Amino acid sequence: MNLMLTLLINSTLATVVVLIAFWLPQLYLYLEKSSPYECGFDPLGSARLPFSMKFFLVAITFLLFDLEIALLLPLPWAIQLPTANTILFLSYFIIILLTGGLAYEWFQKGLEWTE
Repeated sequence: MNLMLTLLINSTLATVVVLIAFWLPQLYLYLEKSSPYECGFDPLGSARLPFSMKFFLVAITFLLFDLEIALLLPLPWAIQLPTANTILFLSYFIIILLTGGLAYEWFQKGLEWTE
């Protein structure tokens, strides 16, 4: 009996919340909210705007370094293992590799926004 009562109450509350969420935004409709773009772009202009490829290169570089640094997160726990010297050598190798990659990007001007 308790299971049936709980299911009935939960489904009733879920239905009420979904209906409120569906009808509430339609009550407060105004011009800015009804426009197809809310982020400042002109919806009547050209959809093919020139976009800098440099942004993508910097974003990919950031993701690469961010994911590589995530490899170092288990290091404090790994130091307590019996093979700590091997783990420290590998982690130092990763840090040196990341530093070398960052220096290469810096000297090749891969991190510059302007061309």
